Amino acid sequence: MTGVVEAKLAELGLTLPEVVPPIAAYQPAVQSGVYVYTAGQLPMVDGKLPCTGKVGAEVTPEEAKKLARTCALNALAAVKSVTGDLDRIARVVKVVGFVASASDFTGQPAVINGASELLGAVLGDKGVHARSAVGVTVLPLDAPVEIEIQVELTSA
Repeated sequence: MTGVVEAKLAELGLTLPEVVPPIAAYQPAVQSGVYVYTAGQLPMVDGKLPCTGKVGAEVTPEEAKKLARTCALNALAAVKSVTGDLDRIARVVKVVGFVASASDFTGQPAVINGASELLGAVLGDKGVHARSAVGVTVLPLDAPVEIEIQVELTSA
């Protein structure tokens, strides 16, 4: 049976992807008490990055915003992998976004809005969160964007 969150994803024309396998020595998500922490999620689609490079150079801010949305979907998949049910999310507490940026690019917050807006659209008030948007020189696999989230769960 599909839960409320996954039904909302479907209503938005989205499907929850498979969990992206780790590319190093870590778990995609870990639960500690009532919190789930995801590892940084790259914008992988079917095991591949749709594009690579720096935002503001090889990748446009608009493309990067869409990639941040993909990262958020991957983060939700990671959360589900440890909770079994996205309806257990009481709220998204924190989003941290990393943007591989050209040296003169300063639009990191607008890029990470792709993830924040997706979480709000899918989870409503439960998707409202604190956030950091950080510009970096390079990300793993030359990904333009990486997102990690922390969620609080309802009791089982």
